[in-house]
Amino acid sequence: MALPHRYRPSRRDVIRTGAALGAAAGLGGIGAGAAAAADVAAGAEDTRREPPRVKGRERSMAEVPFEGFDQVRVGLIGLGERGGGQDVRWGAVSAVTAVCDIRPERVNRTIGRIMAQGFQDTEPVGYSNGEEDFLNLVRRDDIDLIYVATPWEWHYPQAKAAMEHGKHVAVELPISPHLDEIWDLVRTSERTGKHCMLLENVNYFRPELRIFNMAKAGLFGELQHASGGYVHDLRWPYLFGGAYHPEYWRRRWQTRMNALHYPMHGLGPVSAALGVNRGDRFAELVAVATPPMNLALFRENDPRVGPDHSSWQDDEYISGDRHTALIKTANGRMIRVEHDVNSPHPYSRETTLTGSSGVVELDNGRIYLESLGHTNHTWRTGAEFNAITAQHDHWLWPALEDLADQYGGHGGGDFIAIFRLVQLMRLGMTPDIDVYDSAAWCSVIPLSHESMKGGSITSVRVPDFTRGYWEDPRPTFDRERPEDPWLDG
Repeated sequence: MALPHRYRPSRRDVIRTGAALGAAAGLGGIGAGAAAAADVAAGAEDTRREPPRVKGRERSMAEVPFEGFDQVRVGLIGLGERGGGQDVRWGAVSAVTAVCDIRPERVNRTIGRIMAQGFQDTEPVGYSNGEEDFLNLVRRDDIDLIYVATPWEWHYPQAKAAMEHGKHVAVELPISPHLDEIWDLVRTSERTGKHCMLLENVNYFRPELRIFNMAKAGLFGELQHASGGYVHDLRWPYLFGGAYHPEYWRRRWQTRMNALHYPMHGLGPVSAALGVNRGDRFAELVAVATPPMNLALFRENDPRVGPDHSSWQDDEYISGDRHTALIKTANGRMIRVEHDVNSPHPYSRETTLTGSSGVVELDNGRIYLESLGHTNHTWRTGAEFNAITAQHDHWLWPALEDLADQYGGHGGGDFIAIFRLVQLMRLGMTPDIDVYDSAAWCSVIPLSHESMKGGSITSVRVPDFTRGYWEDPRPTFDRERPEDPWLDG
């Protein structure tokens, strides 16, 4: 699982991984998986077009529930900056049976942290024997769900490997930065019957769930416009300061694609409120960007970046510092998506919802709703804002508030996201965030790159990853609290 210096695992690497998977499954190669990948490559010259489902081999996952589990058994792949903090949250609500990282000390650390919780008697099995040792983890028969928290280039092969070996998979953002790989994960999920989901924690943050409930209650009227994204100065310590391992992996993506590399934190919650893939869908996208300047300036001028720093080995930074994409939906609504991790800027997700009855700006903590009698053109802020939104608390937060405080992670949202996924698996329900949501949100990355390719600005079509299943509403975060012995006992 050691990270290559190249762009991403090459096609040879993926094929080699596939051969190893197929051999382990007794298939003499990846078999149906390779055929599905070939269908994507050969059957769709433009991966913005929807390849037809292979009759008898692929089915929609839109309404497929989890099987139901007495206890969910989890394998963790990637124990660094992100996965290394999530381990105890998984340990609190599931049985962690195996863990994997290229660094043995991280594997040992995680095993110790899991066992120190006292929730399980058997130690997780550790895997740290090189970059492909994750294949040995996915072959195990005592895992129901695999969690992937590795650098982006590994999300696709690891998620695909999980499904090929009969496991559901939850992936940190994104599931892939490449459209052909996104399509292949959709089709692998449909062929194997295993769910592939973004573990999008921001969808479970308390304010986001409150405005979701308000939107569903009709307080915004007919929703017309939204915005969301990710504006966060990552230059130090994340891009140059060694917070990641290897320290260069995320920075070097800015030498490879001019794209909105990481828009999902703000985009996911507003997409859910708009009913994307549940009555509406992304239809068209156009993106623009500023010139790339700030990373080179930071490298040159910040005294913490010395002459021996690995950034001096980077290729030219080609991704603009600030990106904006506009998405038009099938129902004619608009979403503005923002991305900037290179500029001096306080953290923001740019989250807004606007409808025929009013507007909320979540980052600014202000709201104005004619549906609540706001008619004087004055924002409701502070205590008044909090009182209005608190009336629409999602049941998850009062039910889990003490545990969210205990296990934390972005104010408890990380714990809520993990608990909810495990709960849905235990109770045999459908996921809140499915493979089609994950594909649509992540498709903004390659489609924004495509929109700006060659220095021009071009509108590009967004695929319908559901292939027709987006038109009908279906439940997501709006489901009532289920009967759950874990919570109610």
